[in-house]
Amino acid sequence: MFTVYVIKSREGYMYTGMTEDIELRLKQHNEKLLSLWTKRGNDWKLIYKEEYEYKTEALKREKWFKTGVGREKIKQIKQGS
Repeated sequence: MFTVYVIKSREGYMYTGMTEDIELRLKQHNEKLLSLWTKRGNDWKLIYKEEYEYKTEALKREKWFKTGVGREKIKQIKQGS
């Protein structure tokens, strides 16, 4: 199973990614491993996730979240968190 996720840092930064192991990946973000972008934030929390059976579907959705329309959806998610 592949997970597309949105995390938010204590400072308010947002990050969207895709992984096969969301618990491990969140731990890596908080330990500042494997992602240069999330090193600037602290105390990352999962605020949204979607699961997909196929990696190609998950990658497509992750890419969509990084478009203008997808970013608007993330803003709506952020307001709810």
